Amino acid sequence: MGQMKRKPTIAVFNSPFELGLRMVYLLKALAPRGGDLQKLVLLDYAIVYSADLNGPSSLHTPVPFRGAELLSRRELIEQGLYLMSTRGLVTADWDANGITYFAGDVARTMTSSLMSKYLRQLEARCHWAAEKFGQADSIELTAQFAASGHLWGAELETVSNNGGTLWQSR
Repeated sequence: MGQMKRKPTIAVFNSPFELGLRMVYLLKALAPRGGDLQKLVLLDYAIVYSADLNGPSSLHTPVPFRGAELLSRRELIEQGLYLMSTRGLVTADWDANGITYFAGDVARTMTSSLMSKYLRQLEARCHWAAEKFGQADSIELTAQFAASGHLWGAELETVSNNGGTLWQSR
C-alpha cells in the first residue's frame, strides 16, 4: 500500500484571514476615515483586549505579555489587508504620507450578512475603538498606547536605583 497523502491544514486562528476579517470590520467602523498600518495594528489590539483600555470586556481571553503581540501581528495584518483587498473588502490610497486603508465597497454587505455572536461582539468593539481612538493619527495613537503601558508590554526596561540597575517589567 502506498502512503496516504495528508490534506494540508489551513490555519484560521491568528492567520491573515482572521486578522484581515477583523480589519474589514474595523475599517467599516472607522469610515469614512481609514488608517495606516500602524494605526490598524494598535486598534486591533484595542478591539481584542478592549478591557485593558477601559472599554468593554475583551473579545479574547487576556494572555500574559499580550503587548508583545503587536510585533507579531503587524505582518499578519498587512497580509490580511492584502487578502481582503483582492475581494474588494479593503481599498488603499497612496500619497506622500504613505498608505491609508479604507473599507471597500462590499465591506458593508459582508459585515451585514454575517451574524455570529463573535462577529457581533467584534463589530461592537470596532465601533467602540473607532469612537475612542478613530480621530487620532498613528503617531498620537502610538504615544497614547506607550504612555498607558500597552505598547511592547513584554519588553523589559532598566530603571536606575542609586547607581545600580534593576529590571522591571512594563
